[in-house]
Amino acid sequence: MSGLLDQALARYAGLPASERFHVHARASSAPLLAVASRLPSGTVADIGCGHGLLSALMALAVPERRVLGVDLDARKVRWAQQALAGLPNVALSVGSVEQLAQAQAGTLDAVVVCDVLYLLPEDRWPGFLKAVRGLLRPGGRFLLKEVEGDRSWKHAKALAQEWVMVSLLGRTKASGGMVLKPRADGVRLLRDAGFEVREVVGLGEGYTTPHLLYDAEAR
Repeated sequence: MSGLLDQALARYAGLPASERFHVHARASSAPLLAVASRLPSGTVADIGCGHGLLSALMALAVPERRVLGVDLDARKVRWAQQALAGLPNVALSVGSVEQLAQAQAGTLDAVVVCDVLYLLPEDRWPGFLKAVRGLLRPGGRFLLKEVEGDRSWKHAKALAQEWVMVSLLGRTKASGGMVLKPRADGVRLLRDAGFEVREVVGLGEGYTTPHLLYDAEAR
């Protein structure tokens, strides 16, 4: 699987050094391969795709898979489109989950959301998750990767790191969130939005961030 990551990263070689640094930092700090390995084939949406690294991994791993990536950050989407232009099974665009849900209602086989929810205000979480549910066919998969609010030193470090990226450097866009929740809250929110939670997996081993993956299915 590390070869797959190398293939994906190689596609960013033509980007400016600052953008390449951001993509490589993302690759080393988040368990993207572990997330991508759990996704089914078919049509998959990557909500909050950013520079598109996870989209690239999903597309390269299963060439017959169709990947739709959306993000509100037009700058990142432009760089992602440039880097992944040679992948025919990837389509990237500027937009929100709500906009995609209007165009693809009930049609997708899977949706992945990786480190997005905690950047939103808490009162928007239920609506966001229901919009994700609206994208999926019955039985479709939803993989939600977040940072666990477990009050550990990793929890504190993750918040400090995101403060630097969002408030100091402006490299990540937030909408008033920056809240990390315990896994029980995540399970409850997913169930309320119409999902059956199949598994909750800790992916923080080997990382200085308490990564947590919710593997859910649309009811």
